[in-house]
Amino acid sequence: MGETLHETLQMPALPRRPDGGAPRLLYVVTEDWYFLSHRLPMARAARAAGFDVHVATNIADGAGAIEREGFVPHPVRFARGKLSPFATLATIWTLRRLHRKLAPDVVHHVALQATVIGLLAALGRRVARINTITGLGYSFISDSRKARIVRRVVTALLRLLVDRPRSIALVQNPDDRGLLLRLGIAAGRIVLIPGSGVDVVRLKPMPEPAGAITLGFVGRLLDDKGIRVLVAAHRQLRAKGLDIVLLIAGTPDPANPASVSQTEAEAWGREPGISWLGHVDDIATVWARAHIAVLPSRREGLPKSLLEAAACGRPMVATDAPGCREVALPWRTGFLVPVDDAPALAAAIEILAGDAELRARYGRAARALAEERFSEGAIGRAITELYLRLVSYGG
Repeated sequence: MGETLHETLQMPALPRRPDGGAPRLLYVVTEDWYFLSHRLPMARAARAAGFDVHVATNIADGAGAIEREGFVPHPVRFARGKLSPFATLATIWTLRRLHRKLAPDVVHHVALQATVIGLLAALGRRVARINTITGLGYSFISDSRKARIVRRVVTALLRLLVDRPRSIALVQNPDDRGLLLRLGIAAGRIVLIPGSGVDVVRLKPMPEPAGAITLGFVGRLLDDKGIRVLVAAHRQLRAKGLDIVLLIAGTPDPANPASVSQTEAEAWGREPGISWLGHVDDIATVWARAHIAVLPSRREGLPKSLLEAAACGRPMVATDAPGCREVALPWRTGFLVPVDDAPALAAAIEILAGDAELRARYGRAARALAEERFSEGAIGRAITELYLRLVSYGG
């Protein structure tokens, strides 16, 4: 499944800095909440291996949680959703100052914006770079004029900045690996690690809830996540007289051009059979209420919502799109449907809704998949081996 050479490497001993201190790892990520929700297992694994972990990010209200983990937060302003040269230059300058102050041994850029800006900030620095390319975002999904311009610029920068000594492009699925190869990134600089790890100890298989068949959607309320297609499919099912409930857990993301509006989300919550839950801290409470996980996304890195649903033993319906097809395995853990096809989505949901034995079988297979391939332990070992390889052997 793509580049898995790191899985065969023996874990090297933890090196020390010239001053005798632990090797320093700096995460660069646009939002503190995203680090806490999507990269915490990796950072914990690095901490357990002995790394001194720092996090450069927009600080909203996550500084305390980052510090309680034993990591050091550093406020860095990222202007998401805007094409502002001045804001970008300010962020690059802030990161360069942070590089001079910390002299990290490894810097881990998370997602496309942080990767491009972080690589520019790291130019001329003697630091190993890991660049996580996840999902590729709005600029690679949309065909708007603005997205096409951004895509051309980002593609040129990735070719120029990633394919360098002591630089690794980290992807989560084979589709993204193939895309980077087509962009001209050398195969030896691309590593595939499937996700950041799901907590299969805390998230356990649970019995189906009583009552009407309930669908669970967890994620930002973006058109690219397929939320409008899902609402349309749900309306079709209700129009057929099927008592199917939809739980929507997530909020709009105004910084993303594909976000739905607050007004639209509130209107969905007033429709028959739909409950808009907003932000949910304990995601297990959603899967305790849902029979089926649904994610009709146009593109993912590796969808956390499906991984968590799988850990809870829930079958799934997703789109045949990058990332989704790594978790929703046809006729094993669920169904795949074409992108932006509400009737096909409704038909697949109807099959699962009407067959309790099929849901149970797919749910068991989903749990086994989460344990075998996507657990925090497995992913933590893989990323720590990569960090140590770069520190010990210079990439």
